[in-house]
Amino acid sequence: MGYRTRILAVPLVLLACSATAQQRALKPGFNLFSKEQDIQMGKEYAAQVEQQMPIVRNAELEAYLQKVGRKLATQPEAGNFPYTFKLVQEKSINAFALPGGPTFVNTGLITAAENEGQLAGVMAHEIAHVALRHGTNQASKAQLWQLPAMLAGSMLGNSGSLVGTLAQIGIGLGTNSILLKYSRNAERDADLLGARIMSNAGYNPIEMARFFEKLEAETGKGNAFTNFLSDHPNPGDRVKAVQEEIRYLPQRKYTADTGELPKTQKAILGLPELPKRHSPGQSQSSNTGNPDMAASRPSGRFKQFQGREVAFQYPDNWQVHGEQGSDQVTVVPDTALFGQQLGYAMMVNFAEMPRNTELRAANEKLLTQIRKENPSMKLTQAARLIKVNNYPGAVTRLESDSPYSGAREVDLLVAIERPGGLFYIVFIAPDKEYPGVQRVFEQILQSLRFAN
Repeated sequence: MGYRTRILAVPLVLLACSATAQQRALKPGFNLFSKEQDIQMGKEYAAQVEQQMPIVRNAELEAYLQKVGRKLATQPEAGNFPYTFKLVQEKSINAFALPGGPTFVNTGLITAAENEGQLAGVMAHEIAHVALRHGTNQASKAQLWQLPAMLAGSMLGNSGSLVGTLAQIGIGLGTNSILLKYSRNAERDADLLGARIMSNAGYNPIEMARFFEKLEAETGKGNAFTNFLSDHPNPGDRVKAVQEEIRYLPQRKYTADTGELPKTQKAILGLPELPKRHSPGQSQSSNTGNPDMAASRPSGRFKQFQGREVAFQYPDNWQVHGEQGSDQVTVVPDTALFGQQLGYAMMVNFAEMPRNTELRAANEKLLTQIRKENPSMKLTQAARLIKVNNYPGAVTRLESDSPYSGAREVDLLVAIERPGGLFYIVFIAPDKEYPGVQRVFEQILQSLRFAN
């Protein structure tokens, strides 16, 4: 008699007791965001994703993904979030879910699955991240001091955009976004909760383990299978952990498979090829022109911004994001928003410094901090001391990756000495566009006025 047969011979009541005693308790951790803010954030980011990624518009394929997704999302363990499911035409094997429930599945994941249970396993894993609120949990721990005030209802900025507010402290959907790059512990818990969701929905959780085995076997071969594991770090023995979790689940017949996967895979293979586009926060690889670059140029006509301590003019075709009346805002055209990356913008902020810090030293400290948070930035012109409307200041030119195709990005840091620290603006523009808009940036600097 084999090991599995002996296990099944154990009385069910003993198995139930063992599950109660040993099954890991899973619940959301520390979080400064409300559940409602998770949902608002997810909707706002989902709108950006749908603009930037090739969403499949095919009734048959959409209906299939919804059918599988709803079976999973309606389970009690899914946390009662308003889940949505979209198919992305992308050959790499991956999926991701935003806080609050918007879930995106690559066509490559569906074509790689050997059965519907494997697809359901990855989707259940992503749903588990949402239910356990892993993205906003990580953001809360990383921004413990800044978030409470920013999340207050009265501080959502002129547009009421939570995403715009979070951009002020570097939270977005860019590469290595804290909202989507999970810890190994979070991955472990998503595996376990995903297995429970699968089981309750009628899918055999062993298929999650088998799919992970398939991915791990391909690791290091440089193919599409490695994409999922690069975004979902192996918590260690994940296959063994899923198999162990299955021992604690109630025995049932797994009958949820619709039998429609082969037909769906065939339909995906018949989709027309699309030009390659970039994922949120990543630069495009194509060298073709981008119409958004022209659409985002500052108009040369201005509106007035009035903060608590500073006033300035800004282009009338750009929008202010940040706390109403604050001196810490981002001014950016909606057409230049690429997840966490901004194609055109001016970022306004204040950096506190110890009293009596010399201007050049304070600027160097600020520059070090900015470059630490933006590793791709390269210094292209050393700081030089200037006067901005008779205020002592320094200007430093940097470059970094641009979300526009075929372009680098100029990041011009202008820091102005103020009591207690530095007021600063970072002007952002594609390098090819910068000579044509430099005069606009100079006009903005000339319009600066401080309260005292």
